[in-house]
Amino acid sequence: MAKVQITDLTLRTIIGTNDWERKTKQDILINVTLEYDSSKSRRSDNLKDAIDYKKLTKRIIRDVENSRFFLLEALAGFVLKIIMEEKRIKRAAVRIDKPQALRFAKSVSVTLESKR
Repeated sequence: MAKVQITDLTLRTIIGTNDWERKTKQDILINVTLEYDSSKSRRSDNLKDAIDYKKLTKRIIRDVENSRFFLLEALAGFVLKIIMEEKRIKRAAVRIDKPQALRFAKSVSVTLESKR
């Protein structure tokens, strides 16, 4: 199994429950860990046999930046669903951080996981 990690993907989206949050995009950080059987791609050294994480990241960027969620839990579930659409992925975890969501905290985060 290979473990692929995408670290601190920084995007802007509508997230939150306050009136101003419904109008102003905010920064979020997305961290993804996914696992898949990489035996075929290790032998072939061919992208078609691997998880194309560049393509996956582009989809996450597009869909998240056009989304409008109230809760981090819902946004994390949305991203996790995108990832798990790739049937070769056996396990995935998504952590979404919302910097400065609380006055005296660096960020608030939610992590969701899925496995087949």
